[in-house]
Amino acid sequence: MTQPPSDIKAHHQSRELELVYAGGHSHRLAYELLRVFSPSAEVRGHGPDERKLQTGKKYIGISEIELVGNYAVRIVFDDGHDTGIYTWEMLADLGERQDHYWQQYLSELKIANASRLPAIPVGQWSPGVPSPK
Repeated sequence: MTQPPSDIKAHHQSRELELVYAGGHSHRLAYELLRVFSPSAEVRGHGPDERKLQTGKKYIGISEIELVGNYAVRIVFDDGHDTGIYTWEMLADLGERQDHYWQQYLSELKIANASRLPAIPVGQWSPGVPSPK
């Protein structure tokens, strides 16, 4: 069993979660990486080939972090996603292999012709029609 971090710090400006471990080593995980690899069934699906690609999460924020027993945290994101339970093992794996996970995510986005950027609702526009004020 992976030891829990001795400290967890949310760096909202850089959008990174820092996990500090005994012995002084630490991992900084982008909020976006945590969100797109959420362990929830909503993201992972119910089988190995059912993972749902998460798009538009570049600027995702974290609203809350709650301890779950002695083995995990539940992270509440500002898009309302709150069903992922991140075990210490999963967080350690994300930290140790984050380059691999980033490349996987970016590759999946490219294949899907999708973006990390959130969609911007622009409404309906017609030429020659003044926009509402």
